[in-house]
Amino acid sequence: MLRQAAGSVVGVRAVATPQARSTDSLGPVRVGSGVVIGSDGTVLTIGYLIVEAERVELVTTAGKAYPARVVAYDPATGFGLLQSVLPLGIAPARLGASSGVDESQPYVVVSGGSEAEMSLAQVVSRRPFSGYWEYHIEDALFTVPPRLDHSGAGLFNRQGELVGIGSLIVMEASKPGVAEPGNMFVPVDLLKPVLAEMRSRGASARSTRAWLGVNCIEQQGLVRVVRVNADSPAEQAGVQPGDLILKLDGLPIDSLETFYKKLWDHAQPEREVTLEIGRGASVQSKKAHTVDRMKTLRRSVGI
Repeated sequence: MLRQAAGSVVGVRAVATPQARSTDSLGPVRVGSGVVIGSDGTVLTIGYLIVEAERVELVTTAGKAYPARVVAYDPATGFGLLQSVLPLGIAPARLGASSGVDESQPYVVVSGGSEAEMSLAQVVSRRPFSGYWEYHIEDALFTVPPRLDHSGAGLFNRQGELVGIGSLIVMEASKPGVAEPGNMFVPVDLLKPVLAEMRSRGASARSTRAWLGVNCIEQQGLVRVVRVNADSPAEQAGVQPGDLILKLDGLPIDSLETFYKKLWDHAQPEREVTLEIGRGASVQSKKAHTVDRMKTLRRSVGI
């Protein structure tokens, strides 16, 4: 079963569109993995590999490349969907239940492409995760030991079922405050309710939400800006790296999770928000006009 599951993992190679916003942080060429989940050649991967992609290829373990089209990029979950233009001839993986992950059982991490690797992993934690790039999910899966080829890799249980898609390396896998390098996987249970929506409209409805364009970190109950995206609402409002976000629309901000959930709790993604900023010894109020994250992305004009 595990051999069959490993056979469903392919390499993903993507080239970004010209002037893509994501090129500054992700580079113009992204390489990772994806898992075939449909007999029609549908491949599930991590979204940042294919965001604003102009060209995408799927690469088998034999090194054969197949052109693919981007079906969906979903900021709310972090998933991306691809579809091979030509028949892959690869049996799809079965989706498991990430809610049923047992930390006492072994799991397997599989990457794809001509340099595919498979290794044992232990799930050491399952908890909410907030990313610095205005991202938050519940029940993220954390594994050890860390894999460097984690992007889009599949996490499989011993029945050969897919339970997670690799996202990034973390320094505190088991619990916050304890140094233990590992990987974070996005649980497949997040995919099941939105898969049809992603296929039909390119993203889930939850991905239509406010975006400020800041990268932040959380330090001892404080949210600090480390990067401001060029030509973003935050830049236009005068937010700078090093600023502390103290309040959003009057709500005290003590964590990334609180910040994001307040930012997204309005039905209208494009609106004016008030940021209370700590800068040095001063406290400043900034008005920012948020934008719909999906409208900021450059799209390919064709395969």
